[in-house]
Amino acid sequence: MSKAGFVAVVGRPNAGKSTLLNWLLGEKIALVSHKAQATRKRLYAIVMHKDAQIIFIDTPGLHQKEQLLNKFMLEEALKAIGDCDLILFLAPVNDPITHYEKFLELSKGKKHILVLTKIDLVSKEKLLQKIAEYQKFQDKFLELVPISVKKNIGKEELLDTIVKYLPEHPYYYDPELLTTENVRDIYKELIREAIFKNVSDEIPYESDVVIEKIEEGEKLDKVYAMIIVEKPSQKGIIIGKKGETIKRIGKDARKLLEQFSQKKIYLELFVVVKKGWTKSKKELESLGYIFS
Repeated sequence: MSKAGFVAVVGRPNAGKSTLLNWLLGEKIALVSHKAQATRKRLYAIVMHKDAQIIFIDTPGLHQKEQLLNKFMLEEALKAIGDCDLILFLAPVNDPITHYEKFLELSKGKKHILVLTKIDLVSKEKLLQKIAEYQKFQDKFLELVPISVKKNIGKEELLDTIVKYLPEHPYYYDPELLTTENVRDIYKELIREAIFKNVSDEIPYESDVVIEKIEEGEKLDKVYAMIIVEKPSQKGIIIGKKGETIKRIGKDARKLLEQFSQKKIYLELFVVVKKGWTKSKKELESLGYIFS
């Protein structure tokens, strides 16, 4: 019997969950930003490893905020924790252990692997000290695996460890699939990444992207996308002086889309104001943020 299971990747905001997912997958499908709370919805990525199928679930960071959109994001993370077979908790090596203690309260004894990330940032001595700090929780986690995405350390060990704890089960998906997401959702996230890169402060958090239309060709895809913001002033900032900012967003987004699709991309972006969309349940649900 083969092994297959769902593995939720969780941690505080900006812990590197999406970066880890892209690294394990060997393809870029998840939005990556140095800004916290970029990921909003669960994303499924499928990794085949030694006759096992691992379905990773990328999740929003574990955080508590009162805004409606933030409540949806926490709900998404908690659903993934509840529905999965196994959890990877990402603990950046320089983080205090308080983040892990909060996770233990939320996870209610769900079996998990503690992944110590960004180990390239510290000396061997500091790494051993951090591992020793977590030893008092050794009855809580299955195993502790140190990794570095930047230095490509620990990938095989982590995948081997995950497979060890997966249930015996037939494959859930075709082994050729990389993700259950459709192209529209991936394109949306890659355009959002370009917005995060080029616009600072609150605007990336109060913006979203709707893919209006994709015209697929053999060598060229034409993508028409709408960027939604909350205020007219934000529209002006997204467009920029003489359209410079939206040109930069479009250029960076097009590169990401071409990297994913392996085709040339024609990308057309326009900006629309929807006042208060992050605070309206109806507007959020119209954009695909469905509350349970």
